[in-house]
Amino acid sequence: MSNQPYEGYEAAPDPYHQQPQQQGWYDPNAAYPQRHPNAYQHPHQHQPYPQQQWDGQAPSTGYGQPLPPEVPGYEPHGHLVPGVAQGGAGTRTAAPPAAPAVDVSRLPANQRARLEGRSPVIEPGLQPAALTAVLGALLAGAAAVGSYALVVPLVVLQAVTAAGWFRLNGMWPARQGIALAFLGALTADVALLAAGREHAPAAILGTLGVWVLLALVLQLRSHADPDERMYGLMAAVASAALSILAAGHLAAAPDAVTVGAAAAAVAVLARALPLPTAASVVVALLAAAGAGIALGNTTGMDASGAVLGLGAGVCALIGHRVASYDYPSRFVHFTAGVALPLAAAAPAVYLLGRALGA
Repeated sequence: MSNQPYEGYEAAPDPYHQQPQQQGWYDPNAAYPQRHPNAYQHPHQHQPYPQQQWDGQAPSTGYGQPLPPEVPGYEPHGHLVPGVAQGGAGTRTAAPPAAPAVDVSRLPANQRARLEGRSPVIEPGLQPAALTAVLGALLAGAAAVGSYALVVPLVVLQAVTAAGWFRLNGMWPARQGIALAFLGALTADVALLAAGREHAPAAILGTLGVWVLLALVLQLRSHADPDERMYGLMAAVASAALSILAAGHLAAAPDAVTVGAAAAAVAVLARALPLPTAASVVVALLAAAGAGIALGNTTGMDASGAVLGLGAGVCALIGHRVASYDYPSRFVHFTAGVALPLAAAAPAVYLLGRALGA
């Protein structure tokens, strides 16, 4: 029998002539395994293995031990590839960098309050309340003199209402919208003086309808974004409506204006006192009813003045709350915060005055 090996037979390597294993080329317990540059070469050969497509099975070294697994992101000489993190248990993709921490002190007051879980509402305070009381006193005193005397403080109220509403909605400068709302208020005043108190609903509602259509036409001609046009249209309509409805002081009976304007002024002053919210609201309503009783006795309304004062006080507190929305600026406090309580009380003064026979 021939001592030649069969064709295709590969003699087992001589264990006495093996080259010693290079230390450090692969350590299964190491956190970052390193491969020796000649790790893929046969001990008796100097030619590297041909590159083959990995099919899920680890290639063999010829000694019964598989080659070390390919580590993504790792170079043969131990250089890390950026973007790939490695560990002893395997490989993983590095997590994206964390977002930088937000400096809370640089945020606006309303956003900081929301992050801290606090209410973003700041009330106008005592100084705007004092101005509201002065303007309410002027309305009450001028109503006792006559309609033409009442027009002077009423025009001031309407101008401040128009400017304050646009600024309250974050739209500044908005000269066209402010001028449009103020012009509608002046038109309603002139219509009331011309038609008389008996035709007050037609004069006020007619002017309001015309100004809504006018604001709609002006916004349709605008070249702004559709969302901005809609937002501007709503602000213009609301500002014009509040300014025109403030003419209800001119449409109401003089005694009703005296009682209602004074009650609204007293309610806002009481609301500005440093008390808890619920307590200050109760105190403000009681003060408005008390002012209504006091002035009702002097004007001949008697006990019905308490109802009128209470209604005007409720509307004034609603206007006061609207002007406190979402950390408004100081300008908002001294415009909308001053005018909205009296403007919101005008419809109650007119309707309750007629219902109570003033």
